[in-house]
Amino acid sequence: MGDDGALLDGLSELDRRLVAAVKGIKLLGAVSWPASVQAQFLDGWRRGNPLLPDVAYAKTDQAAAREELEDIFLAAAAQHPVGDYLRRAAQSWIYATELLDAAGTPAITEHSVRLFGRPGDRLPGGAVSNLDAARHFIELADELGSELVEDDNAASIPAAQLRDELQREIGAFFSHDKVGVELDPDLIAKAAAGPTRIRLRAGANFSSYDHHQLLEHEAFVHTLTALNGRGQPHLKSLALNSPRITATQEGLATFAELMSGAIDIGRMKRISLRILAIDLALNGADFIEVFKFFLDAGQNETDSFTSAMRVFRGAPLGGGAAFTKDTVYLHGLLSVHTFFRWALKNGKLKLCRSLFAGKMTLHDVLALEPYFDSGFIAAPVYIPPWVQNAHGLAGTLAFSLFANRIRLDRVEAEDLVLGV
Repeated sequence: MGDDGALLDGLSELDRRLVAAVKGIKLLGAVSWPASVQAQFLDGWRRGNPLLPDVAYAKTDQAAAREELEDIFLAAAAQHPVGDYLRRAAQSWIYATELLDAAGTPAITEHSVRLFGRPGDRLPGGAVSNLDAARHFIELADELGSELVEDDNAASIPAAQLRDELQREIGAFFSHDKVGVELDPDLIAKAAAGPTRIRLRAGANFSSYDHHQLLEHEAFVHTLTALNGRGQPHLKSLALNSPRITATQEGLATFAELMSGAIDIGRMKRISLRILAIDLALNGADFIEVFKFFLDAGQNETDSFTSAMRVFRGAPLGGGAAFTKDTVYLHGLLSVHTFFRWALKNGKLKLCRSLFAGKMTLHDVLALEPYFDSGFIAAPVYIPPWVQNAHGLAGTLAFSLFANRIRLDRVEAEDLVLGV
C-alpha cells in the first residue's frame, strides 16, 4: 500500500473533519422521550382515559454540519476504498441531519426508511422479508410457550445488584480502559451502552438472560467496537455510531447473544413484535393502538409503552408514520449470520475478527480488507470471548453451514429414530 501514502494522509485528514463535523449530531438522543411521558400515559391508561403522549422535539440547526459533510463527501476519492468508506459515512450523516430536521412530522418516515429500511424489505439470500421472519419467530415462541418454564427466566435481579455484577465482569475484561456501569432513573429502555459507560434503568428488575444479553450485546459488542474504534490511528470515525452501521452493529450484537447462548425465544419474540408494530404504524395505527398490540402479545404495561415508544420516536403519534430503526435487528442478525458462514466457506474467518476493529458495515470489512492487512487499520485490541475461541467458532459455523442443507419440510418423524 506504499503508493497510497499521500492519498491516505489526505483521507485521514478528511476523517478527522468528519469526526468533528458530526460531534453535535445525536440521532437517538434527539428523538428520545423523557421518562415523565411514560408515567403520564400509564396513569391515564389505568384510569381508563388514555391520551396520545405529548412529546416535543428540540429543533437544532444542522445546516453547518450538513455543509461540511457535503464538502467531505465531494473531497473523498470515490474510487479509493477508504475514500468510498468516507463518502458513505458522510452521506449517512447527511441523511441523519435531514431526519432530525423532520422530527415530529410525517416526513421522518422517508428519512428513517432511507437509513434503516422498512419491515417488508427482503432478507439477504432469499425471497422472504423481515415481516416473514418476524411472524415465524412469534409463531414459534407462542407454540413453545406451554413447554417452557417461565420461572427459569424470572426478572428477580435488582438493578443495583446487576450493576455490581456487570461492573466486575466488564472491569476484568476491558483491561486497558475504564468502563463504568451506572443506574439512570431517566432511562426508559432497560439499558444503553457507550464507549465508557453502560447505563441501566434504575428501579428495574432483570433476569439471568438479561444479565447475559447485556454483557454480550451491550458490553462485548457496542462498547467493545467503540473502544477499538477509538484506538484506530487513522480512521477515528470507526468509533462513531454512524447511522449506516446500525444494521450490522445491532445484527452483530444479537448474533453475539446467539453464539454465546445468551439469547432466548422470548427475546426473539420481542424483537419480532417491534417489526410487526412498525408495519402497523406505517399502515395507520396510532400510538395507543400499537401500545395495545404489545399488551395483547403478552407484554406488561411498562414494556408495552417502551416498545410502542421505540416505534414512534420522532414520528407523529396519530398513525401513518414510524421510526423504523428496529427493523434492522432481524435483518442485521440474519445478514451477519450469513456473513460468518460465508467467511468460513471462503477461508476468510480473519474478516470476522476485523469486524470488531470498530463500528463498520459488512461492506466495509470486505472493501477495506487490504488496509487491515497493511496495518493502516489496526487489529482490534478487544475480541469477544466467543470469537477468541476460533476453533469453537469454526465448528459451530461448519455445523450450521451443513445443517442448512437439510430441508425440515421433507423430514418425517420416523426419519429421526436411531437404531432398530
